[in-house]
Amino acid sequence: MRKVTINVQPPYTATIETGLLGRAGELLASEMAAKQRRCYVISTANIRKAVAGQLAASLQAAEIPHEFFEIGDGEQDKTLRTVEGLAGKVVKRGADRKSFFIGLGGGVVGDVTGFLASVYMRGVDLVQIPTTFLAQVDASIGGKTGVNLPSGKNLVGTFYQPKAVLIDPAVLATLPEREYRAGLYEALKVGIIRAPEIFQYMEENRARILQRDAEALEWLIAACVQAKAEVVEADEREGDLRRVLNFGHTIGHALEAETGYRYFLHGEAVAWGMIGAAMIGVAMQKTNPEVARKIISSVLAYAPLPKVTTRSKGVVKRLTMDKKTMNGRVHFVLPVEIGKTEITPDVPERAVLHAVDELRYLSQV
Repeated sequence: MRKVTINVQPPYTATIETGLLGRAGELLASEMAAKQRRCYVISTANIRKAVAGQLAASLQAAEIPHEFFEIGDGEQDKTLRTVEGLAGKVVKRGADRKSFFIGLGGGVVGDVTGFLASVYMRGVDLVQIPTTFLAQVDASIGGKTGVNLPSGKNLVGTFYQPKAVLIDPAVLATLPEREYRAGLYEALKVGIIRAPEIFQYMEENRARILQRDAEALEWLIAACVQAKAEVVEADEREGDLRRVLNFGHTIGHALEAETGYRYFLHGEAVAWGMIGAAMIGVAMQKTNPEVARKIISSVLAYAPLPKVTTRSKGVVKRLTMDKKTMNGRVHFVLPVEIGKTEITPDVPERAVLHAVDELRYLSQV
C-alpha cells in the first residue's frame, strides 16, 4: 500500500493499492466515520457492471447504506442537465447534509460527482474512486470539478476537495486498450512538466506499463499523484504554478471541442496537444529541438492516436473561448526542458496554425 497526503485545508489522503476496492467500505468507515451514513455512488453502466460488485460488498460489510446511480460516460454527458438530474434523484432517495457521494469511474464521473457534491445542499462529503488511468493519476487529485458548455470544456465548475481518494490499479484490467493508453499520456505530461524521473521511467518501462504490470503501475501512479499533490499544495486554485498542469490541454481542449467531444478521448487530445506545444516551443525559441524530439517520440511510442483532421483555423478560434485565455490572451504552457515548463502569453496565431497543420501531417504518416 502506498499513501500520498494532499496537504490542503483540510488535508486528505490518496491510498494506492492493488485490490483496494474490496476494502473500500472498511477504509471509509475508519477514515471518515462513514458507518450508517447514506452513500450515493455515481458511476456508468460499464463500470458498474465491471467492478461495482466489489464496492457494494465492501460497503455492505462496513454497514454503510448505499445506492448506485448511472450517467453516460462521454464528454457530451458532462453537463448541467446531468447534474440537475442526479440532484433530483438523490433528493428523492433521502440524501441530506450528512450523506456523502462516491464518484466511481473516470474523469467524466469524477467531474460530475465532484460538482454535484460541491453544490448539493451547499456541499456534502465526496470520495473519489477513479477507475481509469487518467483519473487515477490526475483528475481525482486536486479538487477541480466542472461540466461543459456547447462553447467549451469545463467552463462551469468549482474547486472542491474530496475527503479521500481510493486508487486500485487492479480495476485498470477492465479498461479497453484504447482507453488505457489514453490515460498514459497524462502520466507522460507529469514527467515533462515536473518529474523527469517519471518521464525516464516511462521510457525505460514501456513494455511493462503497456502490459499493465501491477508493480510498475503502483509505482507510476503513486509518483504521479505525489507530483500532482505538490503542485496542488502550492497553488490550490490555479493562480499560477498549477497552470503548468495545463500542458498539452490548450490545443487538446480545442481539438475535443471542435470535434464535438466524440472523436478523441481526452488523453488522446492532450497527447496531440503536447506535441503541438513542443512544436510551438521550438518556434518561439523556448524549446530546444532535441527536447521537442524526445517529447514527440515518447508520446508517439504510446500510440496509436486518432488522426487530426480538424481545420487549423477552427482550432485557433476555439482557443479564444478556452478558460485559460485571460484578457483575450491565450496562454500556452511550453516545455523548456524535461521537467521544466514556461507559461507563455501572446503566442502568434501563425505559430499555432503551423503547429496544427504539422499535427495533421504527422497523424497521416
